[in-house]
Amino acid sequence: MPVGLLAGTASALFLWSLDRATETRGAFPWLLWFLPAAGFAVGWIYHRIGQIAEGGTNLIIEQIHAPGGGILARLAPLVLLGTLITHLCGGSAGREGTAVQMGGSIASVLGRRFQLPPDTLRVVLMAGVAAGFGSVFGTPLAGAVFALEVIAKDRTQHRMLLPLLVASYVGHLTCSAWGIQHAIYQISSSGTKLSDFIEPLLGIKVMIAAVVFGCASGVFTALSHRLSDAFKRFVGYAPLRPMIGGLIVIALVYIAGTRDFLGLGVSSTDPAAVTLLSAFEAGGAGPWSWAWKLIFTVVTVASGFKGGEVTPLFFIGATLGHTLALLLGAPVDLLAGLGLIAVFAGATKTPLACTLLGVELFGAHYALYFAVACWLAQRCSGSASLYKRNA
Repeated sequence: MPVGLLAGTASALFLWSLDRATETRGAFPWLLWFLPAAGFAVGWIYHRIGQIAEGGTNLIIEQIHAPGGGILARLAPLVLLGTLITHLCGGSAGREGTAVQMGGSIASVLGRRFQLPPDTLRVVLMAGVAAGFGSVFGTPLAGAVFALEVIAKDRTQHRMLLPLLVASYVGHLTCSAWGIQHAIYQISSSGTKLSDFIEPLLGIKVMIAAVVFGCASGVFTALSHRLSDAFKRFVGYAPLRPMIGGLIVIALVYIAGTRDFLGLGVSSTDPAAVTLLSAFEAGGAGPWSWAWKLIFTVVTVASGFKGGEVTPLFFIGATLGHTLALLLGAPVDLLAGLGLIAVFAGATKTPLACTLLGVELFGAHYALYFAVACWLAQRCSGSASLYKRNA
C-alpha cells in the first residue's frame, strides 16, 4: 500500500507535468528547434549523474531477478526530468517507462529503508512496477498482470499477484484522487451478451489483422534494438546520440510534412490532426500514419531520449488498425482498439496483460477478440522483446 500511494502520487505529478509540457509545445511550435539541444542535455545529465540509472526499466527487471540494491534513488527524478524535456521539445516517446521506473525507484528506496530481505524486496519492486503502470494508464488489473508477465521467471511467482493487485489499485486510486483523468477510448457495441459479438467472418478478419499487428510489433522491436546498437557503436560520446536523434526527428517533420507524430499523440488542439483518439473514427488517420509514428518513435527512443514506447505503440496499433479496417471492411473502432492492445502485446510479450488492458479500456463485450488478437500478435512478432526478461 505505501508503494501504491507513493507511486500513484508520482504518476499524478508526472501526468500533470506532461500535460503542461505538451500544452507549452503546442503554444510555442519553435520549441522543436531546441530538440537537439534538449537531447544533448538529457544525454549529458544521464552520462554525468545517472550512472547505472541509464539502464531504466531493464535495470529494474534485473534487480527484481537478483536484488542487490542497484536501483538508484535518483532514477525517479532523472527519468521524470528527462521525459518532460523530451516531450516539451517534441520527441516521440511514451510515458509508461517513466511511471514504471519511478515506481521501481520508490519501491527500492522503501525496501532499503526497511532493510527488507531479498524475497520480500523482489515483491516490493514488482509492486512498484505494477503501481506505476496501473496508475499512469488507469488500468490497475492490467498493471498487476503486466508486472508478472514482463518479470516472472516461472509460474511460482504468480503467487505474488495479490500484493501486485493491491499496489496497482492503490496507485490507480491515488492518482485519480489527485484529479488526474485518463483518455477515454470507445468501441461501439450493440449486443447484450458476449455471444452477440462472435461473428465467424469478423473473427477471420480479426485474425488476419492480428498477424499484421504482430509483424508491426516485430519490425518496431527489431528496428529499436538495431538503431540503438548503431548509435552506441558509431557515436562514442553518449550525449551526442540524442542530439543527432533530435536532428533526425526535425528532418522527419519536414519530410512527412506534419507535426502529428511528435509527442504522445493521444490528442491535439488541431481537429484535423491524426491522433490516437482520431484513429477510432472513420477518416481519422492516413494509410501510412502508423509507419510514420513508428519511425519517429524508433529514432527518438533508440537515440537516448526518455519516456518509453507504450503510448506510441498504442498510436501505431490504432492507426494501423484503422487502415486495416478500411481494407478488410471491418469496423474501424474495433480494429483500432485491437491494434492498440495487440501491437503492444507483440512488442512486450504480454498477451494476458494486454487482453485485460482491452477489457479495462473498452469493456468486456469483445474480450474474445481481444484475446485472439493479443495472443496471435505475440506469436507472430518474433522472439525479441522491448524488455530484457526471462521466459
